[in-house]
Amino acid sequence: MSFLVEFARSPLEVGAVAPSGRTLAEVMIAPVPRTGDPTVVELGPGTGSFTAAIQRRLAGRGRHVAVEINPRFAAQLSRAHPGVEVVQADARKLPNLLASPADVVVSGLPWAAFSPALQGDVLTAVTGSLAPDGAFTTFAYVHARWAPPARRLLRSLRSRFDEVVIGRTVWANLPPALVYHCRRPLV
Repeated sequence: MSFLVEFARSPLEVGAVAPSGRTLAEVMIAPVPRTGDPTVVELGPGTGSFTAAIQRRLAGRGRHVAVEINPRFAAQLSRAHPGVEVVQADARKLPNLLASPADVVVSGLPWAAFSPALQGDVLTAVTGSLAPDGAFTTFAYVHARWAPPARRLLRSLRSRFDEVVIGRTVWANLPPALVYHCRRPLV
């Protein structure tokens, strides 16, 4: 199935015309621990660019839950990654999907396509689902960084996390992206 086809069907759900690249995936999953049995939640995994990187990092440890709203992507992801708990659901439902807090949440969601209310609701679900010392990563495309939705996202992140670090630009991604590394939700 073509990522571009899914974008054409639901541009506000998919939000990109191509999957994220491997370099961006490696930067996004940096907070996933290399030891222990962490609970890692992935929001908007799409076709699995970040999923594969998370699975490599976990190497059979912990729990990996992928929350995907698109039924075709969810089915494809389940087939490609049988070790991942794929849940077809809206990210706003995250607190209801987890029995215990997540150590890390990695988001591939299309924030720029979200209304202010939807951005807020999803971020509330994220902060309400993270452990007190939890980490959240998400990204934005460099060309859209100064657009109102991207500025709103950064303001929201800074108001909801004790620490927000903007990573270096990942030029190897198409289009180039930057990653927001957020720690310790303020709940």
